[in-house]
Amino acid sequence: MPQYSFDQFSAVRNYYDLSWSPDGRSIAYVTNISGQFNVWRQPIATTTEGHSAMPIQLTALTEETARRAVWSPDNQRILMLADRHGTENYQIYEVPPEHGWLYPITNNPAVRHEIGERPFSPDGQLIAYGSNERSPSDIDVVVQDLESGEIRPLLAGDAMYFPHAWSPDGKAVLVIQFIQNTDQDLHLCNVETGESRNLTRHEGDIRFEPGPWKPDGSGFYVRSNREREFMGLAFFDVRSNQLEWLETPEWDVEHVALSQDGRYLAWIVNEDGYSRLAVRDTSTDEVRRYDQLPRGVYTLPRWSPTEPRLALLITRPVRPANVYLLDVESGEVRMLTQSFLGGVPEAEMVEPEVIRYPSFDERQIPAYLFRPKNLAQGERVPVVLSIHGGPEAQERPNYAYNGLYQYLLNRKIGVLATNIRGSTGYGISYQKLIHRNWGGGELHDLEHAAHYLHTLDWVDPKRLGVFGGSFGGFATLSCVTRLPEYWAAAVDIVGPSNLITFVKAVPPFWRRFMKAWVGDPEEDAAMLQERSPITYVDNIRAPLLVIQGANDPRVVKGESDQMVERLRELGRTVEYLVFEDEGHGFTKTSNSLKALRMSAEWLERHLSPTASAPPQ
Repeated sequence: MPQYSFDQFSAVRNYYDLSWSPDGRSIAYVTNISGQFNVWRQPIATTTEGHSAMPIQLTALTEETARRAVWSPDNQRILMLADRHGTENYQIYEVPPEHGWLYPITNNPAVRHEIGERPFSPDGQLIAYGSNERSPSDIDVVVQDLESGEIRPLLAGDAMYFPHAWSPDGKAVLVIQFIQNTDQDLHLCNVETGESRNLTRHEGDIRFEPGPWKPDGSGFYVRSNREREFMGLAFFDVRSNQLEWLETPEWDVEHVALSQDGRYLAWIVNEDGYSRLAVRDTSTDEVRRYDQLPRGVYTLPRWSPTEPRLALLITRPVRPANVYLLDVESGEVRMLTQSFLGGVPEAEMVEPEVIRYPSFDERQIPAYLFRPKNLAQGERVPVVLSIHGGPEAQERPNYAYNGLYQYLLNRKIGVLATNIRGSTGYGISYQKLIHRNWGGGELHDLEHAAHYLHTLDWVDPKRLGVFGGSFGGFATLSCVTRLPEYWAAAVDIVGPSNLITFVKAVPPFWRRFMKAWVGDPEEDAAMLQERSPITYVDNIRAPLLVIQGANDPRVVKGESDQMVERLRELGRTVEYLVFEDEGHGFTKTSNSLKALRMSAEWLERHLSPTASAPPQ
């Protein structure tokens, strides 16, 4: 198999957020074509040669990062969120959709702002957004008049409230109260009177994730796991406060979208990480599925306001995400964007195998196993164990880390990407196993992943690497400190090393749920110290690469500093890369390339047959 450079695999354009223009002729999205995430406008018409029209850049950010782009219903502006150098204190801007540039609606770099699915009132004159300006530990919902600039509170208190969408008549805003990852409530707030009511008052952990309103305002679609393991799809009637189940598969329903006229209802089901799209014609109750779509992960389904056409992002293990257009009546599929520029044929890339391996308690752990192509008879190669962040998130069959997996596979290094306990997508009981158990059961899952790899006749058990970011970085550090005998190389990206200092330093609005999620730094100090990688730093044998953003508000730089300083004192092999202009991850293309290239080279170098074995 021919070898390709890392730069070829990582020659990727990334896309986030999709929003149709009111006339259905263009889509706004966020992409890093310019080297930083900016807002672009993409006409959907094709040229006379049948090609997609050229996208138009609307903002020219270099030090700030665009995060959202939502078109106003009156076509006067696009609403954008952006932050500077990864601080996550998002500011709100308006962008003229025809000629671009940006104009601030908020301007307080110390305050975080949030916008929901439909931040505009139906006439486009008001916006609802979240803000922690009143109190750093709370998120309030406010309404702002875009013409006068007048701001008034809508819902505030000792809580985290996030606006979701205006009602079709413009009289109310649906608001999410975030209590925990596994627990949310929905409030309906009257914009004129300021009165609100909790629509979903309940006991215990139940998720309520709102979807679109019906055009008549009688209620809205909602995803929930009330009395269920998985997220089902229901309709919530706001007059009777009744929830009617519509779809209850034994997998999570994770996205729902309704056409503007209410005729077509689309939803996406996550089946072992892969997405399945279904569309119901509400006039006939007929349900259609679209096998002609590429097999992969589907996100951001958005209906054209003028036609039965659905836009969505689709990513696959062998290709990064692109914007696709689906005509739900004819079934015609068209790829609107071109995200991969590296020239590596799909045939040279590897699709994963979905596997399960047993853990210490007989639980079957889901994972994706990527085996390099064209291995010789009896050949044994290294494997990297990849651990996702979250931890309440899911490894999906996508083009992971801008091609890092595929580059490693091209160099005959396999990848096992796990969904250890705590992952989403496998039921609420599985997800909650991580609560107050960081460094507990999931570390056994990772050890049993190593055991599983030892059983494969093409794996060299002496050349296993481990890689992860955020919680995956914590788990990587746990592996190399508490299971040191298994690993020949490791990469930790923005991972906590000390759970006591970690929970003390998180953003103020996170602190209310840290005790139930991780532990209390005072009451649970003994447990947190016992579970912290820094406690076992003397055990590290594997060469370790640590990557950190200096402005990370979630896992502050001190988490990596203390680990690296101690390793240097011990004389261990460690390299430390700090990005002064990044936060929790990478937004600038140049920084992402540098970090992931260094990760790839580190793993390749230390897992090669000629690499020195770590000291025993």
